[in-house]
Amino acid sequence: MIGITVSTLALVVVMSVYNGIGELTQTLFNVFDPELVVEAGQGKTFHTSDIDYQALKKVEGVSVVSEMVEENAWLTLHQSEAIVQLRGVDANYHLGSGLDTMLTDGRYILKENTDYGIQYYMLFGWNIMMRMGINSMTNTMVAVHIPKRGTSSIGFSMDEAFNNGYAIPAGAFSIQEEIDDKYVVADIDFVRTLMSYDSDEVTALAISLAASSPRQVSKCKRQIKSILGDSYTVKDRYEQKPLYYKIFRSERWGVFLILSLIVLISTLNLIASLSLLIINKHKDVFTFKALGMEEQDLRKVFFTEGVMIALVGCVAGLVLGFVVCVLQQHFGIVKLGANAVVDAFPVSMRLFDFVATFFVVSLLSALVVLFTVHRADFGSGRATKNQ
Repeated sequence: MIGITVSTLALVVVMSVYNGIGELTQTLFNVFDPELVVEAGQGKTFHTSDIDYQALKKVEGVSVVSEMVEENAWLTLHQSEAIVQLRGVDANYHLGSGLDTMLTDGRYILKENTDYGIQYYMLFGWNIMMRMGINSMTNTMVAVHIPKRGTSSIGFSMDEAFNNGYAIPAGAFSIQEEIDDKYVVADIDFVRTLMSYDSDEVTALAISLAASSPRQVSKCKRQIKSILGDSYTVKDRYEQKPLYYKIFRSERWGVFLILSLIVLISTLNLIASLSLLIINKHKDVFTFKALGMEEQDLRKVFFTEGVMIALVGCVAGLVLGFVVCVLQQHFGIVKLGANAVVDAFPVSMRLFDFVATFFVVSLLSALVVLFTVHRADFGSGRATKNQ
């Protein structure tokens, strides 16, 4: 019973912590990626004047609609350089993403009007900023190079092969390793100029919702698709990063199956326990048989006892697992370390995990008990045939 309790507790706790880590990672991604993204069905860009832009903003549940232009860019500053994903965003982007709350250095600013004209700024992923050796106090402008469309850099000078622009580092954001090592955020007009795009040309629209529940996301996605038609695609977060979510789900099921094998090993203790119990009770078995009790009924008695042992251990493990998870949530008993995003291991309990654990432990225990009782020889009082 203790073995089943401990293995059940371990299964519940590990799955809850795994869920917590997964949700934490998704939350970090969600700061940068909107709930819904609208892209052209064919081609790379589209014009906002070609769609009913105002109707999108009026969809129930939509809080912010912002324009984006993304392109690979080459950044240089003195002897430092980096290939990055340059994301140009409008003034509404931070209202839906919360990017301005994730800055670890500098301030959130993308452009400002000066006596000399418009001055553009850039926000760097933390790893990129460290790699280039700059910070928010660096007053030197960073050069941004994007290849001109329809040209090749072979045989051309820099000015002939690239559109060049300059912006001042305004700060750095730290969200998640993959994002910090890849993205630089700039004003959308700055990126449009580098790409030779029109003033209403975008690569995507970022749509943030007032509520990000699965039902609300699905509802808004259907309404937006009905407004835009088949010429545009609307992607939720699962479709924006399909590989990440598939890997996460596969790993989750893999962890569950591995822990289920540990549960199976603990339930095998029931074979020894029931076998010894049948041997110890052989005198009582003879007495009941002498009183007319059928062998089938005797098997039911020991089967019921074995299942009761398993159920008590399973329920005790679920209760203890719940208590451990609650303590971890409120007090953060097990720490992650000083350099981690959060202080303690995150925990997210789900009803499905508790139900699945109860089902798996009960099923495995019932099969083990059934196997043991079926092989027992009640005629001679021995625990198993040919033993």
